[in-house]
Amino acid sequence: MKTILCYGDSNTWGYNPESDGARFPLTHRWPGLLQEALGASWYVLEEGLCGRTAVVEDPLMPGRRGIEFLPVCLDTHDPVDLCILMLGTNDLKTRFNLSPQEITKAMGLLLDVIIPRVQQVLLIAPAPLAEKLNHVEFMPRGPVHSRRLSPLYRVLARDRGVHFLDAGEVARTDPREGIHLTRESHDALAQAAARMVQEIYDR
Repeated sequence: MKTILCYGDSNTWGYNPESDGARFPLTHRWPGLLQEALGASWYVLEEGLCGRTAVVEDPLMPGRRGIEFLPVCLDTHDPVDLCILMLGTNDLKTRFNLSPQEITKAMGLLLDVIIPRVQQVLLIAPAPLAEKLNHVEFMPRGPVHSRRLSPLYRVLARDRGVHFLDAGEVARTDPREGIHLTRESHDALAQAAARMVQEIYDR
């Protein structure tokens, strides 16, 4: 049995955009759907946290620095065969004042932690924010900057020799709420990730 660690934020946690903070059931969240698609020879670990950033400390949501918990998480679940990393959305918050290039550089620091410990890595660029979203903490630059992450992540993945998937090609955030994946997008992302995993291990 091979182990997959899915490390992300509220879109890995399964935040339901049609609710007030509720979570999709495991069978509707993309890591759980990935487990279903891959079958019993795989063990998919879901490690999502609402508000998680790549490296920046959020004064309004302490304990969300992805790079701080990542080594502990990898050690807890060692050995991990494949780590799927999808972060960057929360780093777009206006109070952090980070450019897409700076967010990508931060993601590189996380890859520096993962690569020596894990056989395979899949970097996922998060689905872009909706043009009209209800969260002022991401305005006004968040939607535009979110669309610049994918090409930067693609180059980062190439340079670090890891696999890449653009969630925005298969999934979308809720058009009214603007940040979190729709239920249908969880399924689409899981299927795309499953195809990537199968390609990686069929090589």
